[in-house]
Amino acid sequence: MTQAPPAMDVDEDDRLIAAAAGGDRAAFGELYVRYARMVHGILLARVPPAVAEDLVQDVFLAAMRQLRLLRTAAAFRGWLGAIARNRAVDYFREARRHAPIEEAPPASAPSGSGDALVVLDLIRRLPAAYREPLVLRLVEGMTGPEIAARTGLSPDSVRVNLCRGMKLLRDLLGEPS
Repeated sequence: MTQAPPAMDVDEDDRLIAAAAGGDRAAFGELYVRYARMVHGILLARVPPAVAEDLVQDVFLAAMRQLRLLRTAAAFRGWLGAIARNRAVDYFREARRHAPIEEAPPASAPSGSGDALVVLDLIRRLPAAYREPLVLRLVEGMTGPEIAARTGLSPDSVRVNLCRGMKLLRDLLGEPS
């Protein structure tokens, strides 16, 4: 049985989206508060952690500029996620264009970064369907229902993707399932 986000939250999001599209900066600020963790998680599943925070700002600036073009409030979550995914692609496109040819990638993670960067790197190796839900759960601390409500995925899809993703991650880490 799939469970939709509470109607009050959806109605409130719709109201905030409409107000923000009309130029209400406070409403857009509230949308930022509600969706920044989702955007950060999407980006973190794709780009280095050091740049993810800056890209979150870029995504919301782009969303603020383009919000009037959004046809329906119901499309906001998917639209915002698409902006984040496209911004990650743009980041690598720009990085490739500006990187000197003789520059070699770092041999290892910076000292003190610990296991978190290793695990994040392993998560990035997983199939795309598992990366975002895992980062949203493990890094952003979102619950399954929160992930479903913010991304538009069904709660059952989130549960399955988290379960399968965790199994694959454990396999990569060499832990028993």
